[in-house]
Amino acid sequence: MIDEEKHPSSDERETRSINDAGDNNPTTKSDEEKRLVRKLDRRILPITCLLYLFAYLDRTNLGNARLQGLTEENLGGDPTGTLYDWVNSAFFFSYIIFQVPATITSKLFPPSYWIACAAIGWGICSTLMATTFNFGSLIAARVFLGIFEAGFGPAIPLYFSFFYTRTEMGLRMAYWFGFAAVAGAFGGLIAFGVQQVGYGPYIVGVGGEWDWKVLFLIEGIPALLLGVLTFFALPDRPENTRYLNAREREIAMERMNRGTSADIGAVINKEHIMIALLDWRIYTGGMIYFGVNCALASISAFLPTIIATFGYTNALAQLLTVPPYAVAAIVLCMTSYTSDRMQNRGLAVAGACAVGAIGYLLLLTVPNNVHVRYFAVFCITSGTYTAIGLIIAWFAHNLGSETKKATGIPMFMAIGQCGSILGSHIYPSTDGPRYISGFAISCGLEAFATVCALVLWVSYIYDNAKRDREYGRPEPGANVDTSKLADKAPMFRYIA
Repeated sequence: MIDEEKHPSSDERETRSINDAGDNNPTTKSDEEKRLVRKLDRRILPITCLLYLFAYLDRTNLGNARLQGLTEENLGGDPTGTLYDWVNSAFFFSYIIFQVPATITSKLFPPSYWIACAAIGWGICSTLMATTFNFGSLIAARVFLGIFEAGFGPAIPLYFSFFYTRTEMGLRMAYWFGFAAVAGAFGGLIAFGVQQVGYGPYIVGVGGEWDWKVLFLIEGIPALLLGVLTFFALPDRPENTRYLNAREREIAMERMNRGTSADIGAVINKEHIMIALLDWRIYTGGMIYFGVNCALASISAFLPTIIATFGYTNALAQLLTVPPYAVAAIVLCMTSYTSDRMQNRGLAVAGACAVGAIGYLLLLTVPNNVHVRYFAVFCITSGTYTAIGLIIAWFAHNLGSETKKATGIPMFMAIGQCGSILGSHIYPSTDGPRYISGFAISCGLEAFATVCALVLWVSYIYDNAKRDREYGRPEPGANVDTSKLADKAPMFRYIA
């Protein structure tokens, strides 16, 4: 640090010269801030988005492997689909259990160390999936995959809140979560390519005997390597990262404290953990997340199978999963950008959930028109992915303090992941090709999530208006002390 101050970098010299020359220029800091945000984006977004791409590939490639002979070789054919359902849901049991303690604990470690270890762990687990040989070995690999991913997913919204303001979070979360949709498209392309090449002796209707093993290797090894890169490349907290120079750290800290000032750093506020546990809004958010995650888990694990029921071959079904995911990523980013500009999340979440519900309703009511049913898949993926990306950004601001975010975000995610367990069990093979029960349950839960989102939206508007009447309107960007009451501080305002 002393050497850096004696011999400032070119970036520091540029920043200091601009600052010295423009002390009386009110736009100087704005220009500095824009440069800082671009610099953060260049490093943080590529690493975290690629990590989520491979995390989601490793979580969901089971659906592609199912059409490549996994169930025939490891599960004795699994005629009812029950064993596959349990293998798929095993991930979510450990993921749910470890989310809250892992995210709270992550506050005590440098983000680069924590996220790198999580990525290396799940990369190893995913790679070892290629060596599984029966039901028990698949369950073991999926359980440990869930443990390591629990230390990553909920920690990212908290990590983003260190660097991005409330007007920037929505779009950044959309970029990040959008890579889940990209993973769906990318996974379909990889599975199609592997199946076209064919590894091992050919099996009629399946492809190469070793295709599913190659799929796990192709999608597992890159996560391991990216985890090693993360250890060295991902910026740590603004106050101590080496990625920023002294002036940039000063601006980053000001941005970090903009609007709230509470338990910053490697500390845990036990009172805020209890406040989070008693907050009804977190549980309502969990209900929204439950509904959309049931749909998401269903789509992730069963979309290739569902599209195959439209009358396509297994290989073509893999390929036809790509467009719905690609469109979902675009819709998510566009909606999140609009939500950031309007500073309104509730109506966007409710609208996205409603679109997903309409998609499932079309699958239920139009059994014979393949084109309408394929359009319905676009509605489901676009609505579901958009709702999830937005609700994460919604709570990333509205919880007030770091400890409450570290508790509340994984809390509603853990509740929501119970929907993923349900989604893994509502499409038994015996219900095909209509899957009426699965579609009806998902449709009802998406509709329920719509109502819950509207309830939250109204409650946030009411609380903001009440505080405005009692305490007056806060100055835009003013520093609000949330160290005692978190989001219940009188001058704190929610994003509705």
